[in-house]
Amino acid sequence: MNKIFTTASLFIALSGLASAAHQLTPESNVIFGDRDGFAITNSMIMVWMATGIIVLFCRAATKKMTMVPVGFQNFAEWLIESLYNFFGGILGDHLVKRTFWFFGGTMLLILITNWLGLIPGVGTLGVMGDDDKVTYLLRGGNADVNVTAAMSIVFAVLWFYWAVSENGVKGFFAHIFAPKGDFSGVMRVGMVAIFFVVGLLEFVSIFIRPVALSFRLYGNVFGGEQVLETLMAMGGPYFAFLPALPFMFMELLVGLLQALVFTILSAVFLKLICEHSDHGEDGAH
Repeated sequence: MNKIFTTASLFIALSGLASAAHQLTPESNVIFGDRDGFAITNSMIMVWMATGIIVLFCRAATKKMTMVPVGFQNFAEWLIESLYNFFGGILGDHLVKRTFWFFGGTMLLILITNWLGLIPGVGTLGVMGDDDKVTYLLRGGNADVNVTAAMSIVFAVLWFYWAVSENGVKGFFAHIFAPKGDFSGVMRVGMVAIFFVVGLLEFVSIFIRPVALSFRLYGNVFGGEQVLETLMAMGGPYFAFLPALPFMFMELLVGLLQALVFTILSAVFLKLICEHSDHGEDGAH
């Protein structure tokens, strides 16, 4: 837990100059405000930075648009079109038109937030307070469960809206509780009872999904941060980056995979509830 500290008002040295890596705490540091009221945390700042990068990316791509895309516009259109086709293969043509703004934007946000967390100084650059506790100025955004929970809750609300708007209220509950298949007589009564119980279990799983999405993303990112911190502690005060360097490249891949897992699972959950409402398209998978 030892670090080379400056005076109380000066920044702590970057991770490469630190005497040992600290262990990332589950809770984020409050930068402005009060934790019991309105507060801005170091993880919120990272998410805002990622959002700013996406905004700048879009503005740069659309600054001088031409009918035949060239330069940065060409790259941006290739990226967005690739993501659109990717989610279109999961959701189908109808649903992807309605929902791509969420899935494409969320994937880019998670990806950039994950990669920003690998920049030197994130989680190690901070200030020491009067109580000898360090307030770290930046923290991997998805290493904060509040951030991942917020994204999962937004998806849960949108999932319910899209499911009801695609199926109707009656169709929504029929999709969950109604028997699948043609039955008659005693068999029909038994299947109604069975599918009612199955529907109750499905309702439980619907409420568990955002929790699972949130903790899956948080757990993988937070665990990766802890591994990197532990490896950096093995390198001493001047070569802390060496043991962690190979794993930094692996974390680039992990950041991409976690963005894919979150958005793919979300898209599959939506597709399952809207599978019979594709207006005759044959793009279901």
